[in-house]
Amino acid sequence: MTTDTLAIIVSAIGIVLTLGTGMFAAMAWVVRRIDAVDEKLTTRIDTVEDRLTTRLDAVASDVTDLKIAVARLEGPPRHLLTAAR
Repeated sequence: MTTDTLAIIVSAIGIVLTLGTGMFAAMAWVVRRIDAVDEKLTTRIDTVEDRLTTRLDAVASDVTDLKIAVARLEGPPRHLLTAAR
């Protein structure tokens, strides 16, 4: 084996190791970044869900109060109808 061939093989192994290490480091960074974003997004979604639940409960209460008020205005249904002639 000549020194030129040996230099090419060592260079190829070095390039493969360098690129492999770089890709591994990049993917590790991406995974850490995704975890941080996922945690932040989960917290934000939970906050929005809590606020929305509170608002929907308030609307449901208001609608129930409105139904009761309308029922009181209308009064009980008439059971006997009289003919006006």
